[in-house]
Amino acid sequence: MDDYSEYDGLGLAALVAKGEVTPAELTEAAIARIERHNPAINAVVHKAYDDARAEAAGPLPDGPFKGVPFVVKDLLLMVAGWPRYSGSRYCANAKFTDAEDSGLMRRYRSSGVVTLGKTNTPEYGITGTTEPGLFGATRNPWNLDHSSGGSSGGSAAAVAAGIVPLAHGGDGLGSIRIPAACCGLVGLKVTRDRNPDLPDGYDFAQGNVVENVMTRTVRDSAAMLDVTGVPEPASPYAHPAKDRPYMEEILQSPGRLRIAWSSETANGRPIQPEIQAALEATAALLEKLGHEVVPQGLDIDYRALYAAQGAHAGANFAAGMRRFIEVIGREPEADELEPLTWAALKGGRRVTGEEALYSLQQRRMLSRGVLALFESFDVYLTPVLGTTPAPIGYIDPNTVAPREIGRRNGELFPFPAPFNFTGQPSISLPLHMSASGLPIGMMFTARYADEATLFRLAAQLEKECPWKDRRPGVWN
Repeated sequence: MDDYSEYDGLGLAALVAKGEVTPAELTEAAIARIERHNPAINAVVHKAYDDARAEAAGPLPDGPFKGVPFVVKDLLLMVAGWPRYSGSRYCANAKFTDAEDSGLMRRYRSSGVVTLGKTNTPEYGITGTTEPGLFGATRNPWNLDHSSGGSSGGSAAAVAAGIVPLAHGGDGLGSIRIPAACCGLVGLKVTRDRNPDLPDGYDFAQGNVVENVMTRTVRDSAAMLDVTGVPEPASPYAHPAKDRPYMEEILQSPGRLRIAWSSETANGRPIQPEIQAALEATAALLEKLGHEVVPQGLDIDYRALYAAQGAHAGANFAAGMRRFIEVIGREPEADELEPLTWAALKGGRRVTGEEALYSLQQRRMLSRGVLALFESFDVYLTPVLGTTPAPIGYIDPNTVAPREIGRRNGELFPFPAPFNFTGQPSISLPLHMSASGLPIGMMFTARYADEATLFRLAAQLEKECPWKDRRPGVWN
């Protein structure tokens, strides 16, 4: 299929349904593109071609993506019989392998996808770039000298290069939205507990982390969330309600929304002028479309909010590492974790139970102030990044000191994290391009559990400001 990459996931599934192509042929098309592009972008770190070919031979579930090639991020999500490196030499040396599928992985399979492998991620997903010492950097298909973002950078690069039309990712502090913005994709961070945690999802306990997909089209994002975002049996949390399928929402007008917008950053520093100009152009487009658009920041105590996050997030990381250690049967050796990871683990182990719970209480109470602001507007608009995608090496955790990485993170990623704290849905849309040819993502955040508004607005913007025909240098 020479034109394989021209189709989104639903487009490929339609070809399968009409008998114009088989799942096996789509699988071979995707494999050919991995072999063609992976030497340049380093997106796929575990190739499971034999498994994919057997899966494509069927029978496959009659889901909306029947026969469509798919890849999963090598972090959190369990795939039976496959290694889970988590970007770490520690797991790689221990040959850490999962015995069964995650509950969410079972839902992906029910959509009909054929899974070809696993994608690169920074060690334990800690950084906003994908440059692990274990596998090396994933490079941006738009410019190989730049980062694809993180921590879902391998998946984002695979979709952007046309290897697969959609891929799994996870978002704890922006790790879907950041790589989506870097690579010119649609990246939705869903409402907390929208997608199932299921009994194997221990890292969801702190409430920051969600998993979902990155796509090239809004409709692929809506269709997959209709499959995965359904109530989980025996869940300890109430499943966020929705009125109807998201595939129906994208056909509806968003109406006249009240949209606040801002480039307010936590450290008070201005963003790059090119990003500011793109933000202002987006606000003007929204106003032209009939929305009420008002310049208004969150005006919150960012220092207090981020401070409230620190202790319990550190303790949560240490607790997650304890689970790896229990399964592997030994502590990591000195050379098996990167400097930033060692700093996070040692810091997390120093947190007392009192400090962790106090921090969690503080974050919950401070989040109420953010959520209350959304009583006065429907959507909050910011950029995703404060700059264009960083050069490879700029926040490499193997060469840059942990404290300096923290400073540079504030420069690069000032916008996504608060909405992980509050649990709200937040989407990156590839509305603009920089003068140097790199994508610029805009971030839209809605009220808790209101993905419907985001889908309606995203579909409107996709029509008014289409991005489907933009192509990176590494493509097809």
